[in-house]
Amino acid sequence: MTESPTTMITFPTGGAPGLASIDAAPAAFHVMLKPRGAICNLDCAYCFFLSKELLYPGSRFRMANDLLEAYTRQYIEAQRVPEATFAWQGGEPMLMGLDFFKLAVELQDRYRRPGMRIHNALQTNGTLLSDEWCQFFGEHHFLIGLSLDGPRPLHDAYRVDKGGQPTFDRVMAGLALLKQHRVEFNILTTVHAANAGHPLDVYRFLRDEAGARFMQFIPIVEREMPLMETEPQALSDSTGTDRPLYVQEGNRVTGRSVTARAFGEFMNAMFDEWVRRDVGNVYVQMFDVALASWSGEGPGLCIFEETCGTAMAMEHNGDLYSCDHFVEPEYRLGNIVETSLIELAGSEQQRRFGQDKRDSLPRYCRECPVRFACNGGCPKDRILTTPDGEPGLNYLCEGFKAFFSHIDAPMKFMAAELQARRPPANVMRFMRERDADLQRLFARAGRNDSCPCGSGRKFKHCHGR
Repeated sequence: MTESPTTMITFPTGGAPGLASIDAAPAAFHVMLKPRGAICNLDCAYCFFLSKELLYPGSRFRMANDLLEAYTRQYIEAQRVPEATFAWQGGEPMLMGLDFFKLAVELQDRYRRPGMRIHNALQTNGTLLSDEWCQFFGEHHFLIGLSLDGPRPLHDAYRVDKGGQPTFDRVMAGLALLKQHRVEFNILTTVHAANAGHPLDVYRFLRDEAGARFMQFIPIVEREMPLMETEPQALSDSTGTDRPLYVQEGNRVTGRSVTARAFGEFMNAMFDEWVRRDVGNVYVQMFDVALASWSGEGPGLCIFEETCGTAMAMEHNGDLYSCDHFVEPEYRLGNIVETSLIELAGSEQQRRFGQDKRDSLPRYCRECPVRFACNGGCPKDRILTTPDGEPGLNYLCEGFKAFFSHIDAPMKFMAAELQARRPPANVMRFMRERDADLQRLFARAGRNDSCPCGSGRKFKHCHGR
């Protein structure tokens, strides 16, 4: 198959699909669409996806228009719910050009069922945003995810262009255009070795200077590939082709990765600020997901669900993979040119991939008091062994356990408020009263007493320092 936008391709029309696979497919599922594959105008040091172009030697890395049409039709048909979200990512999806997305919107209008709501979400590094792009995004109600790792020195530590130049100013200029055109946006921040020690600097910058009201924080856990050990400079090649193919193997991580303890401390510090002043005004994905768990609902985020497999990734040529983090040959489900999307989503291979998340969970995790909120985390990070030697412990376990334990009391309060049909923001008053009570206990505590905060440490080594 060629990848020219004008090449005519014959696609499956559903004449005699695999009924078992269709019946097994979830009523709704998510696909991360990569119309330019791994191609990007930046060269972020920690990006695991840039090397994926090695999977497609000689490719132009441009989704053909007729493939876009086939995907649009198949994706809408496969969603047995009244709405569908098209998620665009990369690489940098804006490198496809504006005309591609104008066509995408036209095709969505053509194939959507009566009464069906269509949403578009696009993740970008922000450096290509312009008035024309932002006007289009605003007119068509795109939700834009903007990658921003904090204030200038923290953002520029790893987020550089192909010439190794910093990108902070260009990203902030793009953010200003999003605001000017009233485009809905959220901020995606990766947590890594450079910014993990500055949680409040990052959070306050995003809240006060970037003006973000919706944030998500993604820990960088970057496996160390063999070439990284011997030729680290090869990772900055302008084409990305000298990077080793990144796969989910091994148990060593790079120095850019956040440690489990640092990630837990980062989230705890941000939570302590948020829960005292920003509940109801700032929405942090991990906090919202935790509240859903404490309220007895499903987390709604694949990494913390008991099973996964409903969030797949599709490459520029129609190849569908089990997950964005597992775009590698072993996890290729097939191609929507040859097999319908709904059949691939409901295939035995994909069901097994999703169920393995639960079935491979070590006993140490199954007996953990915060399992209901964590469920072992993402399988890509299960690279450690448990204290009793069983494989499959998440690299971030220490941080997850510290975070979910730390937020227990305020989460229980907010869950109770929700159940009573009262606003969870009442937790801010609860925290003020609790803080006042603790200050009174601190005033009476002896240096060798247990700290009243409940840490288990002596007062002199905790709040009495």
